[in-house]
Amino acid sequence: MSAPSFLNNPINMPGIHQFLTSYSYGDAIGNETMVIRNYLRQKGFSSEIFAQYYHPRYAGQIINYKEYSRFTKPDNIVIYHFSIGSPVTKTFVRLDDQKAIIYHNITPHHFFLDYHRILAKDCYKGRIELKTLADKVDLALGDSHHNEQELVDAGFTNTGVLPLVMDFHKFDHPIHPVVKSLLDDDKTNIIYVGRIIPNKKIEDVLRTFHFYQTYFNPLSRMILVGEYRGFERYHSALMKMAETMKINHLHITGHIPEDELTSYYKLADLTLHLSEHEGFCAPIPESYYLGIPVIAFNAGAVSETMAGGGLMIEKKDPVRIAALIDIVLRNEKIRKNVVSHQRKILEKYTQERTGVILLQHLTPLLQRASSPSD
Repeated sequence: MSAPSFLNNPINMPGIHQFLTSYSYGDAIGNETMVIRNYLRQKGFSSEIFAQYYHPRYAGQIINYKEYSRFTKPDNIVIYHFSIGSPVTKTFVRLDDQKAIIYHNITPHHFFLDYHRILAKDCYKGRIELKTLADKVDLALGDSHHNEQELVDAGFTNTGVLPLVMDFHKFDHPIHPVVKSLLDDDKTNIIYVGRIIPNKKIEDVLRTFHFYQTYFNPLSRMILVGEYRGFERYHSALMKMAETMKINHLHITGHIPEDELTSYYKLADLTLHLSEHEGFCAPIPESYYLGIPVIAFNAGAVSETMAGGGLMIEKKDPVRIAALIDIVLRNEKIRKNVVSHQRKILEKYTQERTGVILLQHLTPLLQRASSPSD
C-alpha cells in the first residue's frame, strides 16, 4: 500500500487539524488523535489537536477548541472525532475549513438511564447532532464498517472506513514491580479492559467468572481494569453482586497509567469481553498484540474488529463460556493456535497502514486545496 502521490511535493500543504470533545488520559479516541497528529507531522503537515476538555498532563499539547480561530484557513482540513453530543459541534460546523469527521459511535442512551441521566441526555443529543452534520462535511469516516453503516443511515454520502489508528509500542514497557507482586502468583488471571459502564455488561463478566472459579478453577482471579467515575452506582451494584455470588480474588483497578495497564495485560492469561454495544473495541487488538487469547461476545463491531481471530460468542451462556475459558487455558495447543492466529491479524491495525488509509481518504480534499483558485 503506497502513500498518495502529493506527499512527494509537500510545499504549501494545508494544515490537517483535529477536534474532539474530551481528551482523556488513556482513552482510545484520545490516543488515536495523538497518533494521527504525530503521523501527519512526520509527513510534513502542520497538525494540532483541539478539545473542550483535556487531562492536565496534556496542557502543552492540546489547545482549547475556541482558539482555533487563530489557525483557520479555507484550505485546511479539520477532522472532528465525533462520539457524543457537544458544543464543539457548533464551532466545527461554522468553520470555513474543509471538514471531515471520524465517527466512533455513540452508545444508545438507554444503557445509561438508570445510572447517569446527564450522559444519557448527551448520547441522545449526539445521535441527533450526527444527522445534522450529514450535509455539512466533505468526508465522513467510521472506524469500522458497522460505524460507516450508521453514517450512511444518518444521511452521509461520502463515507469510508478508517480502522482505529493504534500505537502498539506504548505496550513495550517492562512489567511494573508492584503490579507483578500483586498478580504474578499461582492464580489464573482473567482480565477485562474498558470503562466500567452499563453497556459493557460487567455483570455478565462477573457471572461467567463465578462459574469458572466455582466449577473449573478456584485458583483464579478476575481483573477489571477501567474508569468508573460517574458510574459509582453501577460499580456499587457490581460489588454487591460479587459479594452475593461469593466471588474470590476480584481485583478492580479504576483508572490507571498506561505503564500499569501494560503490566496488567502482560500478567493476564485471557481477555474476556461481553459488551452489548461496541463501535470498535480497542482491547481486542491490544490483546492480540500482547499475545493474550480473547473471548468476546458478538455485538456491534466486535466481529469485524476480531477479524476471525480469538473466540467469538454468539449466545451468553455463562456456564458454557466458563467451560470454554477452561478449555483454552488448559489445552496448550488450542491456546497457542488462538494466539498465533490473532497475531497474523495485527497487520490490519499497524500505524503505518492506517495512516496511509487516512491520507488516501483525504487525498481529494488535499488535491482540492492545492488546485489553483479560479
